[in-house]
Amino acid sequence: MEKNTGTFDRIVRDVIGIILLYAVATGMVQGIALYVAGILGLLMLITAALACCPLYPVLKINTACKSK
Repeated sequence: MEKNTGTFDRIVRDVIGIILLYAVATGMVQGIALYVAGILGLLMLITAALACCPLYPVLKINTACKSK
């Protein structure tokens, strides 16, 4: 997999993922929103860790630094 997320993008994904999982763990969300927040939180953390977002190639986005 080619890395397509930059440092700032990865930090934002980490923060959002942690916030979503915190909301799930503390019961701030319930019902369907609980599952949606949990899945999105995990996806955010995974894509941040891998530095690769599967939607970016489809949308033709690349926030990673280009090496010369």
